[in-house]
Amino acid sequence: MKYNTAEKRLALPEYGRNIQNMVDYCTLIEDMDERNRCAGAIISTMGNLFPHLRDVNDFKHILWDHLAIMSDFKLEVDYPYEVVKREDLYKSPPGLTYHNSDITYRHYGKTLEQMILKATELEDGTEKNLLIKLLANHMKKSFITWNKDSVDDRKILKDLNELSDGQIVLNEESYKLIENKDIQARNNTGNYKKPFVRKGR
Repeated sequence: MKYNTAEKRLALPEYGRNIQNMVDYCTLIEDMDERNRCAGAIISTMGNLFPHLRDVNDFKHILWDHLAIMSDFKLEVDYPYEVVKREDLYKSPPGLTYHNSDITYRHYGKTLEQMILKATELEDGTEKNLLIKLLANHMKKSFITWNKDSVDDRKILKDLNELSDGQIVLNEESYKLIENKDIQARNNTGNYKKPFVRKGR
């Protein structure tokens, strides 16, 4: 009996030994037309192994890339796509660029800071006042969520003034924010487990 350990290493083990043998046979076919037909049959068989991936973008292109890899790039056929090159297989991908913009208060986040500055651009009126109150309440929720502590409204309004570059000045009496206990109760809801109650027969 011949064991797999005695066989040559599979380039793409997920396709199995039989597909690899088909690819190896295809590379030995001398007639170009026959070789093209053989390659097409192999692609169909490879696709049937993973039917759930057929909706993936460029699925067919990926199969032809895999065919080239399994043939060690020796299979000369009329590829319908430009297949991957050997040197590209081991090329490191380009580095990701990150936005290193500073965040004044991490518990508020950059998006909220940007929304506050956007609110300062609105004309005075009901819409602006409602947005500012929503932002202030969200700031308080974020503060308590990340700091696990209660917070005085004056602290939130002070931070709001700072993040708006002094353009939003609110009076604590005029802007009553959501209660600390209400925020904490909401945060604890996710950890609340209903007691087990045995149903009567």
